[in-house]
Amino acid sequence: MPVSSGSRAGTMRAAQAILVEIEADAVIPPAGTQMAPIEIELMGEALTLARVAGARGEVPVGAIVVRDGTIIGRGGNAPIVASDPTAHAEIAALRDAGRTLGNYRLPGCELYVTLEPCAMCAGAIMHARLARLVFGARDPKTGACGSVVDLFAEPRLNHHTSVTGGVRAEECGMLLSHFFAARR
Repeated sequence: MPVSSGSRAGTMRAAQAILVEIEADAVIPPAGTQMAPIEIELMGEALTLARVAGARGEVPVGAIVVRDGTIIGRGGNAPIVASDPTAHAEIAALRDAGRTLGNYRLPGCELYVTLEPCAMCAGAIMHARLARLVFGARDPKTGACGSVVDLFAEPRLNHHTSVTGGVRAEECGMLLSHFFAARR
């Protein structure tokens, strides 16, 4: 069933309100904390994919999967275009990496994403057995890395991915803010 323009306007207003909070709550590493140049560079690759998603009219979130310094998976948000609620950037990057390696398990891999993953994506990251997650801006409404819940800190789960947040957080948050400001 098509979404009415009234529903879309309401959805856009709600998303804009969330992004104001995202920008205000963006993770900024503590003073004196140095981000590795490789983290900055790899998050730049995810930002490029986020911009491509935004140009398609999707919420601009991008993700990459890296193994031994090589990008093996890429993804950008596509739930609108794909009519698929699971078509988040992280899921697309995990699927691409799985095809590249010929395995649904991705041990020794890292995922870089411009926005803190939701619970669905956090679950997929854990099921893929990723070694590390690096994200940009926090998501105070659906973030599953400490903003709303912290699935990665749950001791009862059998896999624990290490998490680093706040890499290029301001740039990641501003990309989202600008995307929604252009639609007002």
